[in-house]
Parts: sequence; C-alpha cells; structure tokens
Amino acid sequence: MKRFALCASLALAATALLVAEPAAYDPLTVPGKPIGSKTFAVHDAKRDRTLPIRVYLPETHQPAAVILFSHGLGGSRNNNPYLGNHWAARGYVVVFIQHPGSDADVWKDKPFLERMGAMKSAASVENFLLRAQDIPAVIDALEIWNRENAHPLHGRLDLAHLGMSGHSFGAITTQAVAGESFIEKNLSFREPRIRAAVMMSPSPPELGDPTTAFPPIKIPCLLMTGTADVSPIGTTPTAADRLKVFPNLTSAPAWQVVLDHAEHMTFNEVDLFHQPIKDPRYHRAILALTTAFWDTHLKSDPAAKKWLNSDAPRSVLVPADKWEMNVKAKE
Repeated sequence: MKRFALCASLALAATALLVAEPAAYDPLTVPGKPIGSKTFAVHDAKRDRTLPIRVYLPETHQPAAVILFSHGLGGSRNNNPYLGNHWAARGYVVVFIQHPGSDADVWKDKPFLERMGAMKSAASVENFLLRAQDIPAVIDALEIWNRENAHPLHGRLDLAHLGMSGHSFGAITTQAVAGESFIEKNLSFREPRIRAAVMMSPSPPELGDPTTAFPPIKIPCLLMTGTADVSPIGTTPTAADRLKVFPNLTSAPAWQVVLDHAEHMTFNEVDLFHQPIKDPRYHRAILALTTAFWDTHLKSDPAAKKWLNSDAPRSVLVPADKWEMNVKAKE
C-alpha cells in the first residue's frame, strides 16, 4: 500500500513538472485557423494622395502590435501574403502599404519590352520622397481609425508597439523612416513612432557615405539579403553593396542574415515572371527570423530574445548562410 502511494506521488510530481515546463520557443508555430484581411484607402489630404492598404488581422480582437510593410518597385498591397498571413497568425496586425507612382500601375499596362524602362523611371528621388511621407500618413490614419467606434479596426491596434518593414525600394523607405540621414546629416525622415525595423535587400545611399548615413538609426534592425541579391532592373546596388548597411548601424542593435544563392526576388512570393519562388527554405528562414525579431522587440518576449541571440537561428539556415549580430544586439 505504501509502495502504491509512493508511486502515485511520484507520478503526480512528474505530471506537475510536465505541466509546468513551458514549450520551447518556435517562431514557425502558428494556429491552423485561416487569417483574414481587409482593404482600405488612406487619403492624405495635405498631399491629395490616396494610399491603398491591405490589413491582415489576427484572431484576437484585443489591441495587437502593428507591422507596416512597404513593397518594392512595381509592387502593391497584395504582395507577399506569406508574410502577412504568418505574422498575423502570430498575433500582429500587418499593414501592407501601396505607393502610387512606384507600384504595379507603373508596368502592368505597358508592353512587355517597355516595362523595364518604366520601372527604372519610377525609381526616382521624387517617388522616394513620396514614400517617406506615406508612412507617417498611414500611421496617422491608423491612429484615427483605432479611435473611431464605427471603424472595423476600432480598438484592434496597439500602435505603441509599431514595426516597419519593406523589400528593395521598400527597404530604402524603411531605412529612411528608421532614421537614416541624407545629404551629410542635413535631411532626415525619421518616424519616432516606429520601434523596430526589418529591411529586406537593404541599400547604401547613392549619394553620401554609409559611415555617416546609418549611425543616426537607433532602433533595433534586422537586415536580410542574399549572395545573388542584385536588382532585376539592372540598377545598383550590387549584392556586395547591400552588405555596407549592417556594419554602419553602430548606434542600433542589429542582426543580419545573408542567404546563400538567394536572389533579389527571393523575398517575394513570386519572381518577375510571376512564377512561385522555387526553394521553400528561404521563406522558412525569413519567417522564422523576422518573427523572432518582432516577438523580441514588439512583444518583449524573453523566450524570443533568447532564441534570437543563441545558436537557434542556425536551425533554419544552411551552413553557407551567414548569420551575425553586432555588439549592441548582444547587450
């Protein structure tokens, strides 16, 4: 009888330990429920400019941290649903911003042979300036909608925890609002409401010195590029140029992944010919690293921080991929 009681006590103790032991952090785990999205239009009356947006919504109706995404040249609010669906499934409101003047309207009605020329023309200083002003305009609208009882986004946005991301031209946009300085520190588009940033295919400034352009950025940054990350429209930067951003983020905690053989369009859902990205390993790594980064800096999740700063990221990479963090990221 005593032996039975002892065994029962040990079994209960083991069960209690199993219940108390938290599950290992996994940035790729998501609930099986489908994610919904809604489309809206932000009208910036000051510039008489209308910005289409697509918003991916998590299952919860409680206020959730918000991630903005800026598409690359020739893209739209419909780009990269793999990101919107995964991040929203992880509990974020994800807002994909469409930038008129450098969006899909630039090329979609053009004859095929004229499309590259139209894209190159759209990669202009004018469109960069428009994009840099689009981001605060969208944030302003989100703040208003979050307070409006009748709006579908009412009460669903935690804008005190706001992240910014983008690919290519969208990465340049992200760099600008994160705090990159231009024209020898005389011009800045920093948006102080943004708390963390992810740049996919980042770029050094065309004019100016990276050593002075990037130290003004002080928020946490995750940079993602590839060894074959060259613009398909034939303009700079080269894959080597993209590596000039990370070492000059001297004032910000920063992480960087360089995916072996990854191309410029690897970060998108489809390539320039609208064919699906062939190697799923890239998207798996992108989703894991970005999710851990957002969880660390927008949710202050200690398990995510531990994962991000350990050897765990290597589990979603291959040996030829390069993963690094700077001194401030380790603090």
